Amino acid sequence: MELDAFAWLLTDDGQRLLARATELRGLDPLKAQSTLRKEVPGDTAASYVAVAMTQAELRAKAAEKFGALAERMYFTPDGLEQATRFAVAEHRAARLAAYGTRTLIDLGCGVGGDLIAASRAGLIVAGVDLDPERVAVAQANLAALGLAGAVQVADATEIDHTAFEVAFADPARRGARGRVFDAEGWTPSWSFVETLLTRDACVKVAPGIPHGMVPAGVEAEWVSHHGDVKEAALWAGGLATVRRRATVIGNGGLATLTDEDDAPASVRSVGDFLYEPDGAVIRAGLVTAVADGVGGGLVDEHIAYVTSDDAFRTPFATTYQVLEELPYRERALRAALRERGIGRLTIKKRGVSVVPEQLRRALSLEGPNEATIVLTRVSGEGTCLLVRRL
Repeated sequence: MELDAFAWLLTDDGQRLLARATELRGLDPLKAQSTLRKEVPGDTAASYVAVAMTQAELRAKAAEKFGALAERMYFTPDGLEQATRFAVAEHRAARLAAYGTRTLIDLGCGVGGDLIAASRAGLIVAGVDLDPERVAVAQANLAALGLAGAVQVADATEIDHTAFEVAFADPARRGARGRVFDAEGWTPSWSFVETLLTRDACVKVAPGIPHGMVPAGVEAEWVSHHGDVKEAALWAGGLATVRRRATVIGNGGLATLTDEDDAPASVRSVGDFLYEPDGAVIRAGLVTAVADGVGGGLVDEHIAYVTSDDAFRTPFATTYQVLEELPYRERALRAALRERGIGRLTIKKRGVSVVPEQLRRALSLEGPNEATIVLTRVSGEGTCLLVRRL
């Protein structure tokens, strides 16, 4: 993105072109480009049209993360990809506000999603980023939404951030060659993150972070949004309240489970109901807390399925009624499913070496009925359960 073209986009003429590009969104790109070129005179038409069309398309893609706010915001392609889903950013901002945070610095602010959430929550915010394009976009986003905040180009590892009560960082985990798995290759590096976590701070990390990487005294919170685990956040200093936390965000709002809710759970036989814990719960190592909450136990000590004789509605797991146990072997399972007239099959599996798509093809199902099966281990033995989601 050309910074001069982006700056022009923020002018009255640029806003009119962006509105027109938004109207033409979805048409053939070459036709839309040709139409827009006629509305911008001069030698700079090509760059102005390009930036307007890019922003119109990115706004459409951003709606999944930012909802209605996306149509008033600006993005870069990689900045949008790396941006926090806004519902998650709002949760984080609300938690900071509840702690009493007044000032926050975002060390690597990207396009400003977390800055926006924090500013809307009433915090005084500032952000820095190495990328001039992202800085320009983040500042434009704050202005477009009528929010206060300062953003500048700077190296997060070299500035003095101690004047702010809380520091937030979201290290880039993707480089020119793709995803970076070595934490020292993050930008900023894990060494810098560890230093940051010695004060009141919050650092967004990948949900696959090993528990052993979390420093002592730091809280690790795994967050899922409508069943998808989006990230983990490390809370340090006075912001840490527990060791492990799972937070789930859904249509019904937000719920959280911590290691203080955990309790030992034994392995037991399959009851009338099966519970599939949310991914954030599994990542946080709190499956036994779910088992305790539903008065049940584990189907296997190494498998993240819970079973109980009673039905519960819980935000931390999906509940299934166990209808019957079916044969685990492929040939016998095919016969059992055909006997029940099952032609459409959802296959869930955990702890067994089964590829659902391959099994579905091998079963060659026919029939008018639809069903769900769970392939897993129960007390170490391969088991197939016919279930119905509640």
